[in-house]
Amino acid sequence: MNVSRSEFVEVNGIRLHARCWGAADAPVLFMLHGWMDVAASFQFVVDALGGDWQVIAPDMRGFGLSDWPVAEQGGGGYWFYDYLADLDVLLDRYAPTGAVNLVGHSMGANIACLYAGVRPQRVRRVVDLEGFGMPSPAAAEAPRRVRAWLDELREPPTMRRYASLGEVAARLVKTNPRLAAPRARFLAQHWSRPDGEGGYLLLADAAHKMRSPLLYRIDEVMAIWSHVSAKVLHVEAAHSETLARLAGAVPIGEFKARFEAFPDWRERIVDDAGHMIHHDQPEQIARLIEAFCA
Repeated sequence: MNVSRSEFVEVNGIRLHARCWGAADAPVLFMLHGWMDVAASFQFVVDALGGDWQVIAPDMRGFGLSDWPVAEQGGGGYWFYDYLADLDVLLDRYAPTGAVNLVGHSMGANIACLYAGVRPQRVRRVVDLEGFGMPSPAAAEAPRRVRAWLDELREPPTMRRYASLGEVAARLVKTNPRLAAPRARFLAQHWSRPDGEGGYLLLADAAHKMRSPLLYRIDEVMAIWSHVSAKVLHVEAAHSETLARLAGAVPIGEFKARFEAFPDWRERIVDDAGHMIHHDQPEQIARLIEAFCA
């Protein structure tokens, strides 16, 4: 197993943790994790890389070892574009010149694709692992969404407590039945922390569970995607439960028509994999990344 090193960087008023693998003079891959995940989640892909790479994977704000915007007292609020602002600073820190390769999973893929549209000169390649964007609700949903947000402010969501690391690992396997037990045990150590009372809590601010009062606007997202100058590789699991959930009653082909906004986009489907595609098939993902970003 390739051993990572931890670095902490002050970014936009908070301290972010970055997990780094490889030599400092090697070509750089930036990897962005998904919602309720951590940077260590890319360990299996890093281990499967055949070439010499420097991989930099931050714990996004409010996840992993990164700070919460409002520390420890119920957490803070999260605006999606804060992730882009954090990435902007991190790129200046680790790759101050030239264009970079961005690899993102799920939420991280959405961050990467949006950033590539607003800073096209800074991005050379984008590898989008199971990133689809969100459903675009009708304007009539706005009153219900704002009402739900107000209710959650009164009764904020909480994080479940786990009795042991084994229970955390079991939770990961329940979510992803393809996850091998040794990988689940490894992830459990990075996904949670002792709560001081003999149990474990996930390394995530419960405020991430709060839904934004703002509706997702796919027309605005596609307008940003249309400015991406990087080549984009969309990697999708053949058994993507997330795609099915997001599309809902909309035919898959119709839902994915949004990707036509990218000027240079291609797709690969990975068999025997679900949404956590980088856990299910890390060797295939590593080969796709290296071939595309070489």
